[in-house]
Amino acid sequence: MTADARRTDPALGATAPVSGGPPGGSRRWMWLAAWPVVAALALSNEPAPLYVLWQGRFGFSAATITLIYAAYIGGLLVTLTFAGTLADRYGRKPVLLPGLALSLTAAVLFATAESVAVLGVARLLSGFAVGAVLAAGMAAVADLAPPGHKQFGGLVASASMVGGAALGPMLAGVLSETLPHPTRLVFVVQAGLLLVALAVVLRMPLSRPGEQPGGAVAAGTGGPSTADPEPRRLWRLVRIPSVPRAHRRTLLLSLAVLAPGMTATGFVLSLGPALLADLLDSDNRALAGGMIFLLFAAATGVQFAVRTLRVRVLFTLGAVLTTAGMAALVLATAVTSVPLLLAAAVLAGLGQGSAQLGGLSTLSARIPATRLAEANAALTGGGYLMAGVLPVAAGYLSDAVGLTAGTTAFGIAVAVLVSAGAVAATRR
Repeated sequence: MTADARRTDPALGATAPVSGGPPGGSRRWMWLAAWPVVAALALSNEPAPLYVLWQGRFGFSAATITLIYAAYIGGLLVTLTFAGTLADRYGRKPVLLPGLALSLTAAVLFATAESVAVLGVARLLSGFAVGAVLAAGMAAVADLAPPGHKQFGGLVASASMVGGAALGPMLAGVLSETLPHPTRLVFVVQAGLLLVALAVVLRMPLSRPGEQPGGAVAAGTGGPSTADPEPRRLWRLVRIPSVPRAHRRTLLLSLAVLAPGMTATGFVLSLGPALLADLLDSDNRALAGGMIFLLFAAATGVQFAVRTLRVRVLFTLGAVLTTAGMAALVLATAVTSVPLLLAAAVLAGLGQGSAQLGGLSTLSARIPATRLAEANAALTGGGYLMAGVLPVAAGYLSDAVGLTAGTTAFGIAVAVLVSAGAVAATRR
């Protein structure tokens, strides 16, 4: 199947190009290809329940927690400026393998951290790793989907992202409460998961760009060294990821709903455990990890539940659920209600999952395979950009006026942004 092949996509309500992939795609390899994404995203959120322990040991503030989280976002955004382009030009494996190696390095640093600086470096490296794995890994899942199942491949790719994000904090919370060395052994287990992911990537039946399966160069391409007439200069590979001009409005409208949704979940990741500890006067890591698990489990489950809905409906649903989550968050802090805080986390997850499915399904169906990794990087990077800025602002505001007031201001800001984004997306 070529990138020019077309089919009618019921979720989009229009005839859309189908991204190409290797002819050897299968459901088995599509699911296996999701594991590296799951493993890398698990590491990205594993530190969240442990911040309370590190905060007590190193003595840092709520603003510092959000800055450490911002280091992760910064590393991710830097990597996304070139990872998608590299993955489209040289193949998925040359990007996935270094990304997983960086994840292993970050896990070692987390396990041995004895200062805030080491935590910051570990978060930065995990951001680099996740940027590479998201750009190349989610594209690999779509590549390995069977012919005619590209939209389902987009669903699996999206679910692997939020599924891994759910697995990490639950693993960290439970293991840190039940095993000795609460900030160490969880990362030893995580290193094992990443080694399995490395083995999967090495065996993936992916062809390099311009090659047929088995390594033969496709007719007329000249192979990867001459497929692009532009000079192969490094600076040409480092650019803000984008999509073909005809699809830029689609990308921007997707981000208008997805970015506020990701910002809501970013707040729960960075300050949620601190807010939970403030409400309960407890540092139970299993409960904090469970809250984050519920958030991303909801984001994963909703994508399978609503996968047959049209994209406009998905965006509207995402905005409504995110707004409801922010209302529950503000109310939870006002009346100091743990059940309302958990409800806010679940609603935020449902909102992000719905909007994310809409965005990734659109890209998987419309963008040619030669630009799909870069398109995924553009969508993910745009969402994380807002998710890095607003929680940091909320952290500093919380240090100045209190966690309750800072949370309230954050919730109102996100609700306004996602509502405006939904109006723009559904009108067009």
